[in-house]
Amino acid sequence: MLHASVKFALLLAASELAVAASAASPSSIDLPGDRVFPENITASRDGTLYVGSLGAGGVIRINPKSGAAQQWIKPGEFGSRSIFGVYADDRSDTLWTCSNDLSARGVIVPGSGLPSSLTGFDLKTGKGKITVPLPGTHPLCNDMVVGPDGSVLVTDSHNPQILRLAPGSKQFEVFVSSPEWEPAPGKAGLDGIAFGTDGNLYVDTFSAGEIFRIAIEAGKPGKVTRLTAPRQMMLTDAMRPFGRNSFLIIEGAGRLDRIRIDGDAFSVETIKDGFAGPTAVAQVGKAAWVSEGQLQSLSGASNTDHGPRLPFRVYSVPLPSKQ
Repeated sequence: MLHASVKFALLLAASELAVAASAASPSSIDLPGDRVFPENITASRDGTLYVGSLGAGGVIRINPKSGAAQQWIKPGEFGSRSIFGVYADDRSDTLWTCSNDLSARGVIVPGSGLPSSLTGFDLKTGKGKITVPLPGTHPLCNDMVVGPDGSVLVTDSHNPQILRLAPGSKQFEVFVSSPEWEPAPGKAGLDGIAFGTDGNLYVDTFSAGEIFRIAIEAGKPGKVTRLTAPRQMMLTDAMRPFGRNSFLIIEGAGRLDRIRIDGDAFSVETIKDGFAGPTAVAQVGKAAWVSEGQLQSLSGASNTDHGPRLPFRVYSVPLPSKQ
């Protein structure tokens, strides 16, 4: 049986590899609440940040200029549970969220909705618009990206498949699957997902620390290629495009990296190290905003853990040139 809490336990080990989380940062914003445990962050076109809460549920909205952070979507709103991935889609005025029921793992939040679903909220008002359940065996909705045709592509961390919700549809179809994405027992599989400037789709696997390219031909998935890494990546998480065939990517061991795709291989440049269980990244202007999840403290996997360092924060990191 695959466990929804695996990500928490793995990040516990990763935290031992990270530099002290109190390392200096150019800027940070405090998040309201002592049970936030942010799992993902996204930015709309105007620079507004949205942070999904795994520990308490709901979504926090942030003005990065003023630093004002407030609870925007209340925990349990529209039946939502623990919030994993978040994605601001300005074209459809939708904030897409991955909602998962983790009550069996001791994470109790308000909400009575589906065990695992893609849930869309109005990007202006926060009103719930649509909820679509994930198919498959014990699915775990993790992250998403919106394609050129408006389809939402979703990674399922418990099953080796990327799901597609077509515009106007209320049911998922399997967009592409691969046996290489099958997670080992007790491990987490697919996680981050993003389109490259080459038009192809890229995903990473959390536990295995691997990155794959899915060739896109006339909107259809083609060959799946595992890319060769210069070193072992550790707990690869969220991905965001950053320049030509380049991405910002999170390693749960504490790093914000930039990877550059070159054929069937990629290089890695660490932009900043020392985060305590980072979970996601979003770009606003010349800065990357990183959510520090501290999920190892949520799992209760360690008898020596004394809880998260409060307040929870998101951090701003200056970005290098896209060249």
